[in-house]
Amino acid sequence: MAPAAGYFRRLTRRLTEDLDQLDAEEMAETADASGACRASECSRGDEVTMLGRLRSVEACPKAAGASMEAEFFDGTDAVTLVWIGRRRIPGIEPGKTVKIRGRVGDRGGEKVIYNPYYELQGTT
Repeated sequence: MAPAAGYFRRLTRRLTEDLDQLDAEEMAETADASGACRASECSRGDEVTMLGRLRSVEACPKAAGASMEAEFFDGTDAVTLVWIGRRRIPGIEPGKTVKIRGRVGDRGGEKVIYNPYYELQGTT
């Protein structure tokens, strides 16, 4: 009976908890299983590999110089990704799951990675 009780407990939790919270927990578990660093545990100067999802992507206007920014979220914290000299990168779109690698910096108190290496992961 214990396995059935555990199943119903998990099912009840999935049906009653906030979807964003469940999605964040699932992303964090997937990142941990892949051996990636958690965004919440990295700090300025760290060379990291992280797995997560792009929440938003935007091209900066011409006046500001060519660059593209994306908000990356791994279930624990957000990191801003900045590609300098790019206005568009095929495949880099909101909702896509990516594995990124780069050095964490700081911009106005927020974590940022400039020109990260990236790998698009399966479809989402």
